[in-house]
Order: sequence, then C-alpha cells, then structure tokens
Amino acid sequence: MIQTVVPMDMSTDQADDFQASMRVLELGAVHVRPTAFQPMRYHRTPRLIRQSDPELLHMMFVARGTVGVVQAGQETTPGPGDLSLVDFSRPFDSHAINDWGLVKAVGVAVPKEMLALAGDGVNKLLGHRISGREGFGALLAQFLTRVTTDTDSFQPSDGPRLGTIVLDLVSALFAHELHADNALTPETRRRTLTLRIRSFIQQHLADPRLTPRAVAAAHHISLSHLHRLFKEQDLTVAAWIRHQRLERARRDLTDPALCHHTICQIATHWGYTRAADFTRAFRTHYGVPPRDYRHKALGTQDETHR
Repeated sequence: MIQTVVPMDMSTDQADDFQASMRVLELGAVHVRPTAFQPMRYHRTPRLIRQSDPELLHMMFVARGTVGVVQAGQETTPGPGDLSLVDFSRPFDSHAINDWGLVKAVGVAVPKEMLALAGDGVNKLLGHRISGREGFGALLAQFLTRVTTDTDSFQPSDGPRLGTIVLDLVSALFAHELHADNALTPETRRRTLTLRIRSFIQQHLADPRLTPRAVAAAHHISLSHLHRLFKEQDLTVAAWIRHQRLERARRDLTDPALCHHTICQIATHWGYTRAADFTRAFRTHYGVPPRDYRHKALGTQDETHR
C-alpha cells in the first residue's frame, strides 16, 4: 500500500497472521486498486504528506465491511454499496472493519489536475458518504466492479480508454453531488449520458417495450439525439439492444443451473414475445438454432464433468 498508493502509518490487531491482497490496474493516469484485507487502521499525517504528495484524490467503493474516514473535520462510515472521497494531500484517519471476514473495496486514484471540479468544491465532499446504489454513484460502482472482475474481456491497450470512462464517471458524480453540472465539459456530459443510456438498456432488456424511442423518452432527449450518441459506436441503438438480448439469452442457454428452463422461457425473459423471432435472430447471429447451440454447450459440459 505504501509503495503503490501513498505513505501511511498502518496497524492491525492481526499483525501476526495478517491476510491481504491488492491488484493495481493502470488505466492511463487513473489507477484502480481492488483490495481485500483484514481489519486495520491507517493514517496520513502532515509529516508523511511532506514526504510525498502526488496530488491525488482517492475515491473508494466499499463492497464488504465498513471503512470509517475522518478528514477535514468530517467523519463518515461507508458500508457495502457506499462510496467515499479522500484527499491524499490532507491528513486523514481511517479504520476498516468487518466482523465476518475480509474488508473488500475498490480504490480509484485520480490526479487532481484532471478534474475540472478539483479544489474548494470537492472539499465539500470530504468526509461524506455517497451512495453507490443510484445515479452516477451506481454507474461508477457497477463499472468498477466489472472492470476489476472481468479483466479477461479487456486488453492492455484498452487501459487509457477505460481510464477516460472512470474519469468521466467520477467527474459527473462530483458535479451531481455539488449541483455543478455546468462545470463539466461537453465531451464529458456526452460520454456520461451514453454510459447512463447503456446502463438503462441493460437494466430493461427483459421489457419487450424497450425501443430506441422508449430509451430516448426515458432520458428526455430526442430520438435523433440518441442516434447521434450511438453514431460513434459499431452498432445502432436498436442493433445494440438486439445484441445485448441475444448475448444474455446465449449465456442462459449454456448455464447448467437453468437447464430446466425451456428455450421459450429464456427468450421471453429477455424481451422476445415470439419464439420464432428469437430462433430466427439467434440463428442469424450465431449460425445455429438455439436448441442445437444449447445441446452442444451442455453436452460438452456433461462430458467434461464425467
């Protein structure tokens, strides 16, 4: 922690048999660190700040346990699903606990110079708990969870682009919490709106009424504006919805835990009202009917198990 984050005084009651792990994902100038560790205390003192001050803001998403933080005269105790902000250039105290195992969290270190809202505005967020269950907090939490658990889907060359997404989400979260949306650049507003729309689509794939027009209405934008947002993507809005539905259905078809569900039930669950439409779309996209695809996938798994 001292070598990869900033110098801190650290202590724990489990020093004789301390368990911890940490990975560092370097996404350009943004660093994301999934961590798991036994209860511990850590402090950032004025002496340590004089020793090393990389001018970083640190956002933490707590997955398990609680991570109490005292900074700038404010105290908060974020629990599972919460976010909190720490300024590494200022002293703070923290106490992480979990009575049922390891504390698990994901930290995000962002250079202050990269945030338009860094400064007095952000200081108002120090020592305050921010929800990671709704709005931009939920988007950031979901993205951090995925990028740290689904690393096989990304290449090293994706790092800077993923860092830009994290930076946009952090900036948008700060702006929302401080009621300062006008401080965001047009590019950041456009990218974060696109992320919100993608998240909305993924959450409503089971609704057969999910159409580009419904998506635009839910976000209070015109249909033409929605199409412009997706113009830089490889797929149109309607094609992206179809692709997401087919991919979710494909995963369910190959899941042994769902083998008692019929193909029609799985298709209906992901927004297809007619089995024939699903079969035709699946065969066009994957080259085989869903029944054959499922039989081959589950048959191969049975052979492997035997």
